[in-house]
Amino acid sequence: MDGLQEILYTLRKNKLRTALTAFGVFWGILMLILLLGAGRGLQNGVYSTFGTDVRDFVVVWTNTTSVAHQGMGLGRQIRLTTADVDAVKRQVPGVRFIASENQMGNATIRHGNRTGSFSLRGIPDDFLRIKEPGAFDFGRRLNPLDQDRTRKSALLGRTVADRIFGAGVDPVGRQVEVNNVVMTVVGIFYDRGNRGRDSERIYIADSTYRTVFGGGDNVQSLWLRPEAGIDGFEFERQVIALLQRRHGVSPEDRRAIQSFNMAEPAQMVSGMFIAINAFIWFVGLGTLAAGIVGVSNIMIITVKERTREIGIRKALGASPGHIVRTLLLESVLVTSIAGYAGLVVGVGLIELVSLGLATSGADMAYFQNPEVNFQAALTAIVLLVVVGALAGLMPALKAARIPPIEAMRAE
Repeated sequence: MDGLQEILYTLRKNKLRTALTAFGVFWGILMLILLLGAGRGLQNGVYSTFGTDVRDFVVVWTNTTSVAHQGMGLGRQIRLTTADVDAVKRQVPGVRFIASENQMGNATIRHGNRTGSFSLRGIPDDFLRIKEPGAFDFGRRLNPLDQDRTRKSALLGRTVADRIFGAGVDPVGRQVEVNNVVMTVVGIFYDRGNRGRDSERIYIADSTYRTVFGGGDNVQSLWLRPEAGIDGFEFERQVIALLQRRHGVSPEDRRAIQSFNMAEPAQMVSGMFIAINAFIWFVGLGTLAAGIVGVSNIMIITVKERTREIGIRKALGASPGHIVRTLLLESVLVTSIAGYAGLVVGVGLIELVSLGLATSGADMAYFQNPEVNFQAALTAIVLLVVVGALAGLMPALKAARIPPIEAMRAE
């Protein structure tokens, strides 16, 4: 307590100098926290454009051939079938989920005097383990019984339900007409993908779609998800190669069988944010370093001003360790209090911005829910205290090495 009182007395004696030093540290940690929060908000906004989808799915679809192969000419239409689904499942290693998808672009849905035109899609149960629709406002998702028993169950996107039943209404159990076929609503989902447009869909069981609306064994698109740890790009290559062999398509033909691998944009975005976070830490730590340099300079000045006092202490029996400990504690106290204040203010400002965005209903495409990672904030504080101690260490060691007689002669 005596040492702490002495430090506080010294700091009060030099209020302006202490305040300016503390402000440098405060400003450095504040800028670091704000930059980290803004970076996380940008990251959340970009990832929200992916919707609720997983980051490792592959979609395959077909077109006409553009390269002659095995005696067959150009322009041949390639069509996937359920046999292709079974072949991929058997012959490509590492398939976690596989699902076909068939769709009708403009299906008319009606309930009472309300109608709308939306995309109708026939899917098996595993499709919703690949293309995850996100939150369910009401009801449930399609299940294996809907597929096995060819139930006329319909899963509606929130946009569809709002158009047909009104906003906020629970329509589960009610009946709707989809292209004049009566179906029962079993759930309402919201999918953020494509900025919410993926909620403008109606999902029904694949078996029901084929029975009611036809299509035979044809598959318009094939959705796949590899096992965890499988290289998604090699997995995609193996699937495409198998389908090319089955349909007599040249390996050089890039149009006949096409694909989209979600791992590619996810990898690009992940790499981009690694670079952005590195830049944020570089700028933030640079700003923080300026404050730490200020602490070091102030400690040098403090040692110079207290040289005679240090000499008297040593002459009275104070050990070098006691001298170093006293000066280090002063440095750590200033950096810790100022840094903690910067952390609290920074987190408070970020929370205010996040609250403002939420309450105002602002829909910013590439900036959502700014936040500070607790681990990053804790790392910043620990780093601040350690560097603050190091900043005061050299002046303290220098002071401890001064002979008492020379110290007491100092002006």
